[in-house]
Amino acid sequence: MPYTPILATLGYVLSPDQSSVLLIHRNRRSNDAHLGKYNGLGGKLEPLEDPVAGMIREIHEESSLKVTHLEMRGTINWPGFGKNGEDWFGFLFRIQRFEGTPLSENDEGTLAWHAIDSVGELPMWEGDRIFLPLVLAADGLPFHGVMPYRDGRPVSWSCTFLPPTGQAIHHTEDSCPTRQTLL
Repeated sequence: MPYTPILATLGYVLSPDQSSVLLIHRNRRSNDAHLGKYNGLGGKLEPLEDPVAGMIREIHEESSLKVTHLEMRGTINWPGFGKNGEDWFGFLFRIQRFEGTPLSENDEGTLAWHAIDSVGELPMWEGDRIFLPLVLAADGLPFHGVMPYRDGRPVSWSCTFLPPTGQAIHHTEDSCPTRQTLL
Protein backbone atom coordinates (compact mmCIF):
# COMPACT_ATOMS: atom_id res chain seq x y z
CA MET A 1 0.00 0.00 0.00
CA PRO A 2 1.47 3.40 -0.92
CA TYR A 3 2.40 5.80 1.84
CA THR A 4 0.15 8.86 1.54
CA PRO A 5 0.79 11.26 4.42
CA ILE A 6 -0.88 14.65 4.77
CA LEU A 7 1.63 17.21 3.44
CA ALA A 8 2.07 20.36 5.49
CA THR A 9 4.30 23.32 6.25
CA LEU A 10 5.47 24.59 9.62
CA GLY A 11 7.25 27.92 9.89
CA TYR A 12 8.93 29.89 12.62
CA VAL A 13 8.99 33.68 12.05
CA LEU A 14 11.98 35.35 13.71
CA SER A 15 11.94 38.92 14.99
CA PRO A 16 14.13 41.43 13.12
CA ASP A 17 16.86 41.06 15.77
CA GLN A 18 16.52 37.25 15.60
CA SER A 19 16.00 36.98 19.40
CA SER A 20 12.29 36.12 19.39
CA VAL A 21 9.98 33.83 17.47
CA LEU A 22 6.32 34.41 16.59
CA LEU A 23 4.18 31.57 17.94
CA ILE A 24 0.50 30.84 17.97
CA HIS A 25 -1.15 29.73 21.18
CA ARG A 26 -3.84 27.37 19.90
CA ASN A 27 -6.66 28.40 22.23
CA ARG A 28 -9.70 29.18 20.05
CA ARG A 29 -11.35 25.90 18.97
CA SER A 30 -12.38 23.28 21.53
CA ASN A 31 -12.03 20.47 18.96
CA ASP A 32 -8.48 21.48 17.95
CA ALA A 33 -5.96 18.62 18.34
CA HIS A 34 -3.39 21.33 19.23
CA LEU A 35 -5.59 23.02 21.86
CA GLY A 36 -3.53 24.70 24.57
CA LYS A 37 -0.22 24.22 22.78
CA TYR A 38 2.15 26.79 21.27
CA ASN A 39 3.27 26.18 17.73
CA GLY A 40 4.75 27.75 14.64
CA LEU A 41 2.53 28.84 11.78
CA GLY A 42 1.56 26.65 8.87
CA GLY A 43 -0.88 24.12 7.57
CA LYS A 44 -1.77 21.68 4.83
CA LEU A 45 -0.46 22.10 1.30
CA GLU A 46 -3.01 22.73 -1.41
CA PRO A 47 -3.03 20.38 -4.45
CA LEU A 48 -1.23 22.67 -6.93
CA GLU A 49 1.16 24.22 -4.41
CA ASP A 50 4.83 23.64 -3.71
CA PRO A 51 6.06 23.75 -0.07
CA VAL A 52 7.58 27.26 -0.33
CA ALA A 53 4.41 28.75 -1.87
CA GLY A 54 2.35 26.95 0.78
CA MET A 55 4.51 28.31 3.59
CA ILE A 56 4.30 31.88 2.26
CA ARG A 57 0.51 31.57 1.89
CA GLU A 58 0.05 30.11 5.38
CA ILE A 59 2.20 32.79 7.05
CA HIS A 60 0.15 35.50 5.34
CA GLU A 61 -3.21 33.87 6.15
CA GLU A 62 -2.37 33.24 9.79
CA SER A 63 -0.41 36.42 10.63
CA SER A 64 -0.92 38.90 7.73
CA LEU A 65 2.87 39.07 7.28
CA LYS A 66 4.44 39.10 3.82
CA VAL A 67 7.47 36.80 3.78
CA THR A 68 10.54 38.31 2.09
CA HIS A 69 13.20 35.76 3.13
CA LEU A 70 12.83 32.20 4.33
CA GLU A 71 15.02 29.17 4.65
CA MET A 72 13.91 25.56 4.57
CA ARG A 73 15.49 23.91 7.61
CA GLY A 74 14.26 20.40 7.10
CA THR A 75 11.51 17.86 6.80
CA ILE A 76 9.89 15.54 9.30
CA ASN A 77 7.89 12.42 8.65
CA TRP A 78 5.33 11.99 11.49
CA PRO A 79 3.66 8.57 11.11
CA GLY A 80 0.58 8.34 13.37
CA PHE A 81 0.62 12.01 14.40
CA GLY A 82 -2.93 12.93 13.36
CA LYS A 83 -5.95 13.06 15.64
CA ASN A 84 -7.09 9.70 14.27
CA GLY A 85 -3.63 8.27 13.66
CA GLU A 86 -3.11 9.91 10.25
CA ASP A 87 0.42 10.22 8.95
CA TRP A 88 1.83 13.72 8.38
CA PHE A 89 4.89 14.93 6.47
CA GLY A 90 6.07 18.46 7.22
CA PHE A 91 8.39 20.97 5.54
CA LEU A 92 9.97 23.16 8.24
CA PHE A 93 11.08 26.75 7.65
CA ARG A 94 12.80 29.68 9.38
CA ILE A 95 11.33 32.99 8.24
CA GLN A 96 14.05 35.57 8.76
CA ARG A 97 12.60 38.63 7.07
CA PHE A 98 9.09 39.85 6.46
CA GLU A 99 7.01 42.97 5.86
CA GLY A 100 4.13 44.10 8.02
CA THR A 101 2.97 43.75 11.59
CA PRO A 102 1.58 40.41 12.72
CA LEU A 103 -2.01 40.00 13.80
CA SER A 104 -2.51 39.54 17.54
CA GLU A 105 -4.97 36.69 16.94
CA ASN A 106 -6.64 34.59 14.27
CA ASP A 107 -9.32 31.88 14.14
CA GLU A 108 -6.98 29.33 15.74
CA GLY A 109 -5.58 31.39 18.63
CA THR A 110 -3.44 34.27 19.81
CA LEU A 111 -0.10 35.23 18.27
CA ALA A 112 2.79 36.69 20.24
CA TRP A 113 6.57 37.04 20.17
CA HIS A 114 8.50 34.78 22.55
CA ALA A 115 12.19 34.94 23.43
CA ILE A 116 13.94 32.02 21.74
CA ASP A 117 15.80 31.15 24.93
CA SER A 118 12.51 30.68 26.84
CA VAL A 119 10.44 28.88 24.19
CA GLY A 120 11.11 25.54 25.88
CA GLU A 121 9.09 26.66 28.92
CA LEU A 122 5.85 26.89 26.88
CA PRO A 123 3.31 24.08 26.56
CA MET A 124 4.00 22.40 23.22
CA TRP A 125 4.08 19.01 21.58
CA GLU A 126 6.72 16.84 23.22
CA GLY A 127 8.26 16.16 19.80
CA ASP A 128 8.62 19.88 19.09
CA ARG A 129 11.11 20.11 21.94
CA ILE A 130 13.29 17.64 20.05
CA PHE A 131 13.38 19.23 16.58
CA LEU A 132 12.80 22.92 17.35
CA PRO A 133 16.44 23.61 18.33
CA LEU A 134 17.43 22.39 14.84
CA VAL A 135 15.00 24.82 13.20
CA LEU A 136 15.88 27.82 15.38
CA ALA A 137 19.67 27.41 15.35
CA ALA A 138 21.25 30.25 13.37
CA ASP A 139 23.92 27.99 11.92
CA GLY A 140 21.96 24.74 11.68
CA LEU A 141 22.36 22.17 8.94
CA PRO A 142 19.38 21.01 6.87
CA PHE A 143 17.90 17.88 8.43
CA HIS A 144 15.37 15.22 7.55
CA GLY A 145 13.75 13.37 10.41
CA VAL A 146 11.34 10.60 11.24
CA MET A 147 9.29 10.88 14.43
CA PRO A 148 6.58 8.22 14.78
CA TYR A 149 3.74 9.06 17.17
CA ARG A 150 1.50 6.80 19.21
CA ASP A 151 -1.29 8.06 21.49
CA GLY A 152 -0.21 11.69 21.06
CA ARG A 153 3.45 11.11 21.98
CA PRO A 154 6.60 10.51 19.94
CA VAL A 155 7.92 6.97 20.25
CA SER A 156 11.29 7.50 18.54
CA TRP A 157 13.38 10.01 16.59
CA SER A 158 16.00 9.64 13.91
CA CYS A 159 17.40 12.23 11.57
CA THR A 160 19.82 12.71 8.73
CA PHE A 161 21.77 15.94 8.28
CA LEU A 162 22.78 17.06 4.83
CA PRO A 163 25.86 19.27 5.11
CA PRO A 164 27.08 21.38 2.17
CA THR A 165 29.43 18.57 1.17
CA GLY A 166 26.39 16.49 0.22
CA GLN A 167 27.52 13.50 2.31
CA ALA A 168 24.56 12.56 4.51
CA ILE A 169 25.11 11.99 8.22
CA HIS A 170 22.46 9.72 9.76
CA HIS A 171 21.69 9.71 13.48
CA THR A 172 19.45 7.48 15.55
CA GLU A 173 17.49 8.62 18.58
CA ASP A 174 20.43 8.34 20.96
CA SER A 175 22.95 10.08 18.72
CA CYS A 176 20.89 12.82 17.03
CA PRO A 177 22.15 16.16 18.43
CA THR A 178 18.79 17.81 19.07
CA ARG A 179 18.23 17.88 22.79
CA GLN A 180 20.12 21.09 23.37
CA THR A 181 18.85 24.63 24.00
CA LEU A 182 15.15 23.99 24.70
CA LEU A 183 15.12 21.02 27.05
